Amino acid sequence: MNFPRIAAALAAFTLSTTPLYAQNELSNFTATGRGGVATTFASDYQAIGINPANLGRVGGATVAFTIGEVGAGAASQSLTRQQLRRFIIDVNQQLTPAEKQALATSFNSSNALNFNADATSLALAVQLPVIGGIAISNRVRTAGHVGLNKNAADILFLGRDAPIYTATAAGNVPLVTEALAGTEMQFSVLNEYNIAWGTRLLDLPLFQLSAGAGYRYIQGIGIVDVRVQPGDLKAYSSMSPVFDIDYGNLVANPNFNLRTGNGLNPVGKGHGFDLGVAAEVGKTLRLGLAVTDIGQMTWTGNLLTANDQKLKRLKSSGVGSYNFIKEAAEIFASGSDSLFQYQTGQERRADLPTKLRAGAGLRLSEYFEVGLDVTMPLNAVAGNIPSTFIGAGIDYKPVKWLRLSSGLTGGAGYGFSVPLGFTLVTSFYEAGLSTRDVAGLVTSEHPYLSAAGGFLRFKLGGKSQ
Repeated sequence: MNFPRIAAALAAFTLSTTPLYAQNELSNFTATGRGGVATTFASDYQAIGINPANLGRVGGATVAFTIGEVGAGAASQSLTRQQLRRFIIDVNQQLTPAEKQALATSFNSSNALNFNADATSLALAVQLPVIGGIAISNRVRTAGHVGLNKNAADILFLGRDAPIYTATAAGNVPLVTEALAGTEMQFSVLNEYNIAWGTRLLDLPLFQLSAGAGYRYIQGIGIVDVRVQPGDLKAYSSMSPVFDIDYGNLVANPNFNLRTGNGLNPVGKGHGFDLGVAAEVGKTLRLGLAVTDIGQMTWTGNLLTANDQKLKRLKSSGVGSYNFIKEAAEIFASGSDSLFQYQTGQERRADLPTKLRAGAGLRLSEYFEVGLDVTMPLNAVAGNIPSTFIGAGIDYKPVKWLRLSSGLTGGAGYGFSVPLGFTLVTSFYEAGLSTRDVAGLVTSEHPYLSAAGGFLRFKLGGKSQ
């Protein structure tokens, strides 16, 4: 399997459609079936990025591994299901004038688009005597968010014909922070190599305590982070050549770190850390607390930054096809026909999307488990969730070979959701499909299209969970 090529294709596909604030569980099809509720549920390698302390549990599989778990989701609080669907399946379709006008109206929302996609190429977890559990994985994560005020939505889809340009034709051109206040355009693509460890600290008859830590080396494949508030503009981008961005005359600037080539070809790198604790009280209650994605990225390739300035008039007519992110990046983050006057740069550091996770679960038997999760963003950077996520999840095995997952979730830029998952289970093998929201697949308003799947998950030795 040529995973770098597949991962590049996934990254290009996901960022050519729509972006969203990220959870960490879409490549974990069992967690997706609970809407992302996973702090106390996740075990073996699936605990990476969620709560590494769960690797310190005893009684699970001695060895667990997977090949090719993937998932993706797209949601909107303002687009119709048909509009959202076309951004996914009709990326080469040109927009008609009527569609451009309709999308300019629909994108005038603080949660116009939310998207993320994860792909795990390979993951492995091993339980070792005394040491505890160790897990490794390789994963590509994409995430982002689009929220636009009226002027930004008009400019994006109507380009040089946006009403604000007509209104300012007399020469009273506003600052970007005046015209676009409330606008956010954020997405990122990261290729990460993870290692995590968890061990049991206390093992009493009615109380067990575990702790864990995780480390990831991260290759930055691309980032766009544009946030506009009154009097405050934060805007920078660093995109791999896989996205084929036209930088115009900036490529001749000696201060521009031009990167060319094929595949993932990183334009940044960084280091991330996870810390967690997990407790088991009595025979049924599980508690978990973790802080994930502590660390920084350093972006160097194809790096552009912008400060507050007079609003530029576009030369083009705006986004012209359903290949949204490719064209939106040209407008918000390039040098050819950009909304901003970007400056070239050599290096920019950015925090990772740090989150606090807390969960409680009741494992009543090997057939029935329920849990509550709360996830809070600890910073406001590209890739993080915009608001607190709250969810309740359930796993139920009506028969030994089938596990059903569901729950109720809300927050994190989404509305109320009802997830659903099906997992085939044997003593050594699992395969399943799941979605973050059943109703969101069919509803016309507030659509939430998501799916995750894994068909090569194996658990050897110990007791299958």
